[in-house]
Amino acid sequence: MFKSTCPGSAEIKQPKPEEITCRNCGKGVEIWSDETEAKCKKCGQINSRILGPSCIDWCAFAKECIGEEKFKRLKSGKSGKN
Repeated sequence: MFKSTCPGSAEIKQPKPEEITCRNCGKGVEIWSDETEAKCKKCGQINSRILGPSCIDWCAFAKECIGEEKFKRLKSGKSGKN
């Protein structure tokens, strides 16, 4: 059976909020599943994380699947939201 969408891109195309701990002050920081960094609302520290391997690293259709802007942002490691 043919799938119309790639299951590997679901969290990129429809990101979900997550919470990480600020490395500076310890407060919870909201970060979305398609972001690599987020600013702490308490202390202003930028908290970075490394996204694990995903389909954008190997799929020939990744740019078309998730969109060129998001593809470039994720490949560069920049969040785009702060």
